[in-house]
Amino acid sequence: MRFLFGGLCALLIASMLVDQPVRAAGSCDGLRSLSLPNVTITMATPVEAGPLAVNEAGAGPNARPIDVARPFCRVAATLKPSVDSDIKIELWLPSANWNGKFQAVGNGAFTGNIAYLAMAAALARGYAAASTDTGHAGGSASFALGHPEKLIDFAYRSEHEMTVKAKVIVNAF
Repeated sequence: MRFLFGGLCALLIASMLVDQPVRAAGSCDGLRSLSLPNVTITMATPVEAGPLAVNEAGAGPNARPIDVARPFCRVAATLKPSVDSDIKIELWLPSANWNGKFQAVGNGAFTGNIAYLAMAAALARGYAAASTDTGHAGGSASFALGHPEKLIDFAYRSEHEMTVKAKVIVNAF
């Protein structure tokens, strides 16, 4: 009985700690200072509605504009749940009129890039949207040769980690 009571108390305390929100400045810029285990936030910047130049690398000379329907906070991060992981994610948070929902969008096969068009479509419908490169760049499986942790990232971990971390960032925002 004593073990059962002690176990229930520990479970109750653990569940209360998990549900505690992460505190941030409450602004897009404030998310840059958000500290999460195995996460480096590389960008947190407000973006106005209109054309946004993006490509697989995020911007640059090969970028093509996509139309975003509403202003949002653009957050980019690198996740490193293992020593060999290098998972890139982006999270777009509506600046106003958020529908209160989160939508993770994906790419296909070995694409290895952020799905910006799908994120823009989700954002237009009021969702906070996230996407991942699944831990690699490019369109082949060569990244996995000799890198079992990167294969695990691709198989499931990148989507799981993206979703867990994105929900924390959404709550902080």
